[in-house]
Amino acid sequence: MTALGFLYPGHSAEDDYPRIEQLLGSDIRLDLVHTDIGEDAHRVDALLQMGSAERLAAGVEELRMAGAESVVWACTSGSFVYGWEGAHEQVRTLARTAGMPASSTSFAFVHAAREIGAARVAVGATYPDDVAGLFAEFLRAAGIEVVGVRPSGIITAAEVGTWGEKEVFALARSADAPEADAILLPDTALHTAAHIPALEKELGKPVLTANQVTVWEALRLADRRVNAPSLGALFTREPIIQA
Repeated sequence: MTALGFLYPGHSAEDDYPRIEQLLGSDIRLDLVHTDIGEDAHRVDALLQMGSAERLAAGVEELRMAGAESVVWACTSGSFVYGWEGAHEQVRTLARTAGMPASSTSFAFVHAAREIGAARVAVGATYPDDVAGLFAEFLRAAGIEVVGVRPSGIITAAEVGTWGEKEVFALARSADAPEADAILLPDTALHTAAHIPALEKELGKPVLTANQVTVWEALRLADRRVNAPSLGALFTREPIIQA
């Protein structure tokens, strides 16, 4: 059994994780601890507080006691808002505190895009314009070309969590660009786990979503690779090791 740890802010789309665990169909357990979201706002000052070392540290002991082999800060905006260097420091601090390999959803997007060979991406963001722009800056700092950003202007994760299939598909369609190798939907408050294969079929290219890449990143840190086509192209890359 491989146990993977996740620090997830608040309660919006946490039910994606048991769904993903089921879709993995392997000896993998996803352990999720909720962190203090503080003020639920896609606003820079609130996001910096949400991703502070103190708030992340509060959930680490529970994951350690559960036997987690890696930990991922399951929040995109609460990591990229620190910028490229600041986000690195955030996960270094988390790794030291947890005593295990650590990452964040922002870096998960970077590593996942590289995994599928997506040099140019389009972003469909639930965030306001300024926050969506910071994600694009983060991707560019990683050497990924951003060909378009479609913000949605939503302030709270709670509202994002109410979105269903119709809204998710509309966001992905509006973000797509012919020159994009992949579409990125960067919000762990957005329910996407049930829709990835259908999104990829309709749009004809890989779709990377926040909770999907977060789990993939935790597997990568634990040196596990799982073939799970129901979780999209990201989970069908070779070589495959299926335990």
